[in-house]
Amino acid sequence: MQIIQPRQTAQRMTAVAPDHAHPRSTEQAVWQSLAQVNDPEILRPITELGMVQAVDVSSEGRAHVEILLTIVGCPAARRIETEVRAAAEATDGVTEVSLDVGVMTPEQRREFIEIVRGGKPVRAPQFGPDSLTRVLAVTSGKGGVGKSSITANLAAALAERGLSVGLVDADVFGFSIPGLMGLSRDGKVEQPTRLDEMIVPPVAHGVKVISIGMFLGDADPRSTAVSWRGPMLHRTIEQFLRDVWFGDLDVLLLDLPPGTGDIAISVGQLLPQAEVLVVTTPQEAAADVAVRSALVAHQTGQRVIGVIENMAGLAQPDGSVLELFGSGGGEAVAERLSNALDEGKTQVPLLGSVPLSAVFREAGDAGTPAVLTLNDDPAAAELRAIADALVTRPVSLAHTKLPLQTDSSGSR
Repeated sequence: MQIIQPRQTAQRMTAVAPDHAHPRSTEQAVWQSLAQVNDPEILRPITELGMVQAVDVSSEGRAHVEILLTIVGCPAARRIETEVRAAAEATDGVTEVSLDVGVMTPEQRREFIEIVRGGKPVRAPQFGPDSLTRVLAVTSGKGGVGKSSITANLAAALAERGLSVGLVDADVFGFSIPGLMGLSRDGKVEQPTRLDEMIVPPVAHGVKVISIGMFLGDADPRSTAVSWRGPMLHRTIEQFLRDVWFGDLDVLLLDLPPGTGDIAISVGQLLPQAEVLVVTTPQEAAADVAVRSALVAHQTGQRVIGVIENMAGLAQPDGSVLELFGSGGGEAVAERLSNALDEGKTQVPLLGSVPLSAVFREAGDAGTPAVLTLNDDPAAAELRAIADALVTRPVSLAHTKLPLQTDSSGSR
């Protein structure tokens, strides 16, 4: 039985034409068609967000639609315009479509933000102890073990299963999530939309993504280095979790930097309820440092829920397996952590062993997670199985305040 179920947004509703709209059936049909167009960043109908100002249809079937974008230069403008026009043109009775595109006034933008936030205060923590969002922090002891590729593919696989998923690239010094998720092209990274004090992350493959690589301006991320000390790193992660509006998420994944440095400690302080996935390779040296990273997470109060072994054996044409990085590292990490945590009372399973795959790597380089396109690839299949295991794993609600309501009789 699935434990994580796709979250239903409380404010979602079927859009209908407002009272001042023309009563004719074709206009009503156009409104209904536009209700199928979602804002590509907020992932909610544009009619629900107040982005459709007016719809008018003449007796000859010529439809005139007025929409408002949130800001000048809205990065999603072209997509919204294209989808609005297509939806209107596909409506029965419409023979021609004209479209006017404007920009919201400050007051309209404040109303938009209020709808999006659902009354929640600005700059309030989104993933505190009361949150029902499951937080998965992906860590490794050393770099180069494919941790970011694992994280990106797990995020895409969970989103494909109908969950609302966010992804924070917390590897400030070695950020690679924008490229792996297809948000970086030719040295340009897609940037989030700033609405007053709210930052709306771009969406890729159904996942809301934020990374420090999106805040470097016009600098080419391929040749730009971030050199910050601990306090600034802490503030960056804090801002990602506070000012970036993810909305109601089922799962939030964090791609942590390798090792046991400042960011790992900050995440432990900011998200003590996070569950930790440890990525290692079969190599013994990688296994040693992977255990250390998991122990640091455990010391901050986080729960280590599993080990993922990456870069396992490479299948050969003759059916044999070439173990380039040795074997047994994942099992060794899982066993050592099971013995070390809580005096052996916590069992840390090996969730899966992902084999080496050239096409898997090529998909990442192209910005398309392999789990979405490579049906026959063993590496992609293993990660889909790991995503299924995470979805069906029971979630502890200890110390979590549940949204129970009391009726007039005092019963719950």
